[in-house]
Amino acid sequence: MPQTPLETDVAIIGAGPTALFAAFECSMLHLKTLLIDTLDEVGGQCAALYPEKPIYDIPAHPAITGGALVEALEAQIAPFNVPRLLGHQVTTLSGYRGAFRLGTDKGAQIHAKAIIIAAGAGAFGPNRPPLDALGDFEKSGAVRYYVRRKSDFTDKDIVIAGGGDSALDWVVELSDICRKIHLVHRRDRFRGAPETLARVESCIASGKVEKIVPYQLHALHGEDGTLAEVEVIDLEGKTRRLAATHLLPFYGLSTDLGPILGWNLAVTRNTLPVMPVTMETSQPGIFAIGDVASYPGKLKLILQGFSEGAMAAHAIYPIIYPETALHFEYSTSKGVPQPG
Repeated sequence: MPQTPLETDVAIIGAGPTALFAAFECSMLHLKTLLIDTLDEVGGQCAALYPEKPIYDIPAHPAITGGALVEALEAQIAPFNVPRLLGHQVTTLSGYRGAFRLGTDKGAQIHAKAIIIAAGAGAFGPNRPPLDALGDFEKSGAVRYYVRRKSDFTDKDIVIAGGGDSALDWVVELSDICRKIHLVHRRDRFRGAPETLARVESCIASGKVEKIVPYQLHALHGEDGTLAEVEVIDLEGKTRRLAATHLLPFYGLSTDLGPILGWNLAVTRNTLPVMPVTMETSQPGIFAIGDVASYPGKLKLILQGFSEGAMAAHAIYPIIYPETALHFEYSTSKGVPQPG
C-alpha cells in the first residue's frame, strides 16, 4: 500500500549545518518544516567527515568542532520539534510553486509548498589513490579518508597525503598525539591559510612532522589489511618506504548532484544558480542554499550558508501566507517557543 503523504510547508533537502539553521529560520516565521537527508544522522559533512575537526570561522566561536556545532544547532531548533526523514534520498520531484510532490528511495511521499535544497555539494565520496590492494587496507581501517576520532591515532606512525586545507589541518590537529607524521605531497608548495601553513612549518621544525616532497603515493605494504609501510615515489622514479600504521589520503571529495540533475533546474558546474536576494533557483518555489548554490560573489563558508537560509525563509513566507504581510521582528523581541 502506498504510504500516506507527509504534509509540510517547507521540505528541506539536506540536514547539514546550513539546513539546520534554515529550519530554525523557517520555524521562527511559523513555517512548518521537514528535514530530509540520505545520511542516518543530522550534521551532513560536519558529522560524517570531521566531527572532531575545529572550525575557525563561525561567528562568536574562536574554534568549534564540527560535532559541537551540529549539537548547538540541534539545540537551537529543539523548541520547534522539527521532524526529520533520515536515511532517505529524494529521488523524484514534481509539481509547482505551492504544490510540490517529492518521493524518496524508501517509498516516502512528501507534499510541500516550497523546497529548500541544502544538499551541500550533493552526494560525496573521497577521491581514492590508485593503489593495489587498497580495498583490503580500507576495510581494516588502515587507510582512512576521514578522521572521526583523533584518539585512534595516539602514538601511531601515520602518513598524510595531500597539499590542501584538509591535509594541513589534520597535520596540525594530530601532531600532538601521533608518534610521527609523514606529510607527502607531489610538490614543495601547499594550499592553505597562512596561519595553518605557519603552524605546519612549526610542527616540521619541532621534528613531529617530516615533509616528504616532491613524492606521490606508490604502493602499500603489509599483510591481512595491517599496514606496515607506505611506499612513495618521486618524479625521477626514486622510491622511499615510510613506516606507518595508517594512511590518510586527502585528495578532496568527488561530488554528484544525483537525482537533482533530473529536476529541470538550471545547473552550472555542479551547482544550482540562484537569485542572490531570494536564493530561488530557476524553478519558482525551489530554493538552494549552502555549497550547492551559486551566484556572483559566492563564498563557500558555513556562515554565508546561514545567511542564505534566512533569506530563503523570508522569500518563502509569502508562498505559505500570500495574504499576510510579514512584519519582521528581531528575535530579542519575539523570542522562541519554550520546550514542553
